[in-house]
Amino acid sequence: MQVNLVSEPDSKSSAEVLPRILRHWRETVPDDRIAHLVRDSSRGLSRGLQMRLHEHGVAHGHWTFLRVLWRADGLTQRQLSEQAGMSEPTTFSALQAMEKLGYVTRQKMPDNRKQVRIFLTPKGTALRAVLVPLAEEVNRIALSGVPPEDVAIVRRTLLMMIENLANDEAASSSKNLRMPSTRELSRLGAASEPRTTGTAAKRAKPRVTAKPRVTAED
Repeated sequence: MQVNLVSEPDSKSSAEVLPRILRHWRETVPDDRIAHLVRDSSRGLSRGLQMRLHEHGVAHGHWTFLRVLWRADGLTQRQLSEQAGMSEPTTFSALQAMEKLGYVTRQKMPDNRKQVRIFLTPKGTALRAVLVPLAEEVNRIALSGVPPEDVAIVRRTLLMMIENLANDEAASSSKNLRMPSTRELSRLGAASEPRTTGTAAKRAKPRVTAKPRVTAED
């Protein structure tokens, strides 16, 4: 059993949700899978950052790409997708919105007109000084009361987990496993949607069959 931080209605305050989250981990299922614990921690960090980004009118999805571009400007869309851990269609949609907001520009290279690279605008660059301190604040809050030596252990453990899972994915071809494409995931989602049946089907407009035309030759 996993308590979902994100699925809670917005009308419920954190003061109401937090006791259930803690009770789940400390009393109900203290030995639940580590994946669930990491996910709940990640969602808590994301929510904390989202609240702060919202105050500055910045979407959390745009933050994901901005922080990559702050480290390495002038990437191709594919490079940006890989470094952000997002699909290319998601990256394309985000870049369109970010371009309209004046955060980035997409420029064709003089030596290769087919290649488009992403560059930060002065507005996008200036956001770094405003937004990075917000992320650092959320991290400080999350680690409040945690001894430095425990933080170091957590960091080493998470890095080892990332490496182990990356190695497993790299070896997936030998197990006939692969990540489904965005199109395949869309098909799966569409296939799981319930079809119109019962009363709704009866209300559907009946198909009208055209009558044959009668001519003088008939």
